[in-house]
Amino acid sequence: MVVRTRPPASRTAPAAPGGTRGRLRGRRSRAGWAKAPLHLLAITMIVPFYWMVITAFKPVSEITRNPPSFVPESPTTVGYHDPRWRPDADNPGHVAGLFQRFTEVDLGFWRFAVNSVVIATVITVLALLAASLAAYVITKHDIRGRRVIFLMILGSMMIPWQATLVPNYLVVRNLGWVDSYLGYIVPAIPKAFVVFFLVQYLRSIPDDLIEAARIDGAGEWRIWWQVVMPLLRPALAAMSIFVMLNEWNNFLWPLIIVESDQMANLPVALARLNSAFTGAQHMGVIMAASLLASLPTVVFFLLFQKHFTRGIAMSGLKG
Repeated sequence: MVVRTRPPASRTAPAAPGGTRGRLRGRRSRAGWAKAPLHLLAITMIVPFYWMVITAFKPVSEITRNPPSFVPESPTTVGYHDPRWRPDADNPGHVAGLFQRFTEVDLGFWRFAVNSVVIATVITVLALLAASLAAYVITKHDIRGRRVIFLMILGSMMIPWQATLVPNYLVVRNLGWVDSYLGYIVPAIPKAFVVFFLVQYLRSIPDDLIEAARIDGAGEWRIWWQVVMPLLRPALAAMSIFVMLNEWNNFLWPLIIVESDQMANLPVALARLNSAFTGAQHMGVIMAASLLASLPTVVFFLLFQKHFTRGIAMSGLKG
């Protein structure tokens, strides 16, 4: 007896025209069109920064030329330091470089950069420490009225910061902190949004972890520093970018409390530079100063970009 067996049927469907490569190509095409608005938005945001960079390295003749050039044809650094400029030059229209101005201030232009670095760094560190401690107490301690305290913190976010300028200035003036680092730093330490963000993040951490540390004999300060702070690292990195950039670009409050050029930060110095030297021939100097003022923020964001994305994502999923 002969048994005939049929060949096993193929389990895979017949390949469509174009196959897998065609389907992948179609998906990539649709994804590319979906991202087109984002690409256009990115270009609109990059173009002003690019224009600032190339203008900082253009001579005056190229800056004032019409139509403008999109690439410096004769790159120069006279916007930063012009070797031909002399203080007693007979030509009053000759423009001095950025580093040749502010001779009445110690370190010249770099004095403003030092002020901005010190103020933004100290405020960021102190604001994050204070906010993390407040968030730890609100979320992990059964204190009376903690819900009311949290609602008051949320309510303070509804008040425009400009509405507190006059009371803050009166307090700072009565304390004798006008035109000082204390006047810069102390009013900027409380950050309601940072407390709110860290509270949402801490609520995702089990209370049993804190209780286990207490059972092991750890005090509250040790738990906050050695248990809570390492867990908050992604959220702190995300908030550090917000706080650092906000304080680096802060203009209104320093403008109010600064009385001497020695204590001015970069935004105030740029405003004075812009108002004192108007006109197309001074545009290269202004763009050079703007480029130096914006570079630290770009570097800071690139360094902490990964932590920033991770902190935002984890807070959104677990909050």
